[in-house]
Order: sequence, then C-alpha cells, then structure tokens
Amino acid sequence: MPSIHRVRPGFAIAGLVLVVLVAYLVFGAQKPHTAPPAPSTPVYIATVQHSDMPETLTAIGQAVSLQGVNVQAQINGVLTRVLVKEGSSVHRGDLLAEIACDPYQAALKQAEGALGRDQALLDTARLDLKRYQTLAAQDSIARQQAETQANLVKQDEGVVKIDQGVVDAAKVNVGYCRITSAGDGRVSLRNVDPGNVVAAGSAPTTLFTVNQIAPIAATFTVPQGDFSRLVKASDGFAKALPVSALSQETGETLAKGSLFFVDNHVDPNTGTVALKAVFPNADRRLLPGQFLNVSMTLSIRKDALSVPVNAVSQGAKGPYAYVVGADGKAQVRSLVTAGVEGPVVIIASGLKAGESVVLDGQMSLKPGARVKVISATPGKVAR
Repeated sequence: MPSIHRVRPGFAIAGLVLVVLVAYLVFGAQKPHTAPPAPSTPVYIATVQHSDMPETLTAIGQAVSLQGVNVQAQINGVLTRVLVKEGSSVHRGDLLAEIACDPYQAALKQAEGALGRDQALLDTARLDLKRYQTLAAQDSIARQQAETQANLVKQDEGVVKIDQGVVDAAKVNVGYCRITSAGDGRVSLRNVDPGNVVAAGSAPTTLFTVNQIAPIAATFTVPQGDFSRLVKASDGFAKALPVSALSQETGETLAKGSLFFVDNHVDPNTGTVALKAVFPNADRRLLPGQFLNVSMTLSIRKDALSVPVNAVSQGAKGPYAYVVGADGKAQVRSLVTAGVEGPVVIIASGLKAGESVVLDGQMSLKPGARVKVISATPGKVAR
C-alpha cells in the first residue's frame, strides 16, 4: 500500500500568506489612474464700459456744393482773356473772363444813333401837334389834321420805345462780354482756352464751374421708419440736429454741422425721405461729389453699458455673451440689447460695469470652460 503524506498546517498558512503578498505587490502597489485636466482656451477679452452714450442715426451721403454755377457764354465771340487760375477761390462779382466786344460795341452805337434820330423826330412831331391843336381851337385848320398829327406823335413814341429796347439789349450784350462770378466758390478745370470761339444759344459753351465749398452741403436719405425718430428728436424739426460727416475709408470725422433741409414727401419707390445737412467746411476737407457717411445725434443715453460688437453672439434664445469669472471660467449670459452705436452694442440688461466679456474665441467655449485670458490687442498677453 502506498504511503500517504499529509501536509502540515504551518506550510499551508505560509503559502497562503506568500500568495497574498505577491498579489499585493503586483496589484495593490499600483496608483489609481486619473485623467489630466482639460486645457485652457485662449480668449481675448474686453471690459464692460459704463458711460453716457449718444443715440445716433447713420446714412450714406454725398457732399454737394451749396451753390454751384456753370460759367457759360451768353453771347457768341472770341474768348480773349481768362483772368482766374484753375482751383483759385473767387467772390461774387469778380471778373472771370472776357469775350471780344468790338461787334457789340458797334451794335450799341448803331442802336443809340437810331434812338437819337427817332427821338428828334418825336420832338418835332410833338411841337407840330401843339401848334395844330392851337390852330384847331381857333378853327384855323381842320380838326382832323390835328388828330392825324396826334396819331403821328404816338407812332413816333412807339418807334422811340423800340429804339430804346434795342439800345438796352445792346448794352446787355456788351455787359455779357465781361463774365463775372455769380457767387463765392472755387474754380474748376478750364474747358476753353483764350483764342477759341465760344457760343451761346441752346448749347452754350461752359468755360468752367464755380462751386461753393465753404459752407458745403451733404445730401442723404433715411428710411421712413427712422423719420419718426428724427421728428421726435428735433421736436418736429423745431430745433437743429447735430450732424457729423465721416470718412467712408477710415471712419474719421471730417466735418460737423447741422440738419438743414427735410423733403416734404416720402419717395414711393424707395420708401425713404431726402435730407440735406450743412457744414462750415472751413478746412476744405469736403469736396462736391465726395461720398461719406452721415451720423446724426438724436439723444444721449445716460449711464449706458456698452461692449464691443464682437462680444455679442446670437443664439436660438437671443443675444448672449461669455463672461470670464473670478475663477477663470467662462459663464454664458443672456442679454437684452438697446441698439448698436458704431463699434459697440448698448446693453439694457445681462451685464455689469467692469465685467470681462470674451471678445474673440467664443466658438471654442462652453459654459464652465477654463480660459486663458489674453488682452484685447492680439499678440499681447494680459498680466
């Protein structure tokens, strides 16, 4: 019979302890695995501002001369002299150019001669009439002879009036030989040089133009819906509204003036109302034909909150913005806006003055996301 060896209890316990120890060293000594923290999202920020903000109405306009004159020939003749330089400033009554006047001076003398001759005939006819009337009263001549002489006097008076009209017309033509400025302004490029023949009539020759540019005007239109805002802001146009002319390229203010004219109807084709503003333009920064943006100040909002336009996004529930909290995390805020004024949005509710809003990088954010704040100027990290 084979012998059966029994395992001693002490060896069994020692083996069990050894297994537990190995298991602990293999599995228990390992540290639990933890996920790394989410990276911070870099964003640009801006501060919610608190100040008085103007309520404005903007439109696209064009500068026009307050008074523009096409200097044209009123008679036919040779242009003998141009007395102003291109681009020079002139005043009302200044002599601009001259047309050869010899033919018109001769015509004036001829008309004056005919007038003198016919005036003498009229004087003689009046003396004869006076004598005939005396003789007729004495029954020395027939009354019909006196009446015929009276009619002759009337005929001569008519001839003298015709002659006087011819003289006056000749004087007008002589005056047209000297071309003077009808107003203040700046002279344009010359179209005709001295020595050329200029013409009047249905297609008169334009020598140049004189445009008044100081002051200068700007024409523009506003939608009929905004017209009521203008009426309210100006008390029915009883008071002038300030108007600024802005560069379309840079947004720089070129001139400041006031509303001058409001049309008396709404254009049915465009639904707009035409307006005109006047600017002193002392520094000549505006020229006729120049396109510009026109901004009218309707009122001043007191203690208004504002943020840059880029800070406000549009969602399914309306406008919102991300605010960077003190813990460095992004918070989403629903907003109520009160309009856009140039580069900023007026905030009615949803933000407080001094809070930091995300200006760029919103597309990468979620509520509660950690952010890395960067200054509003790209390339400069806020410290």
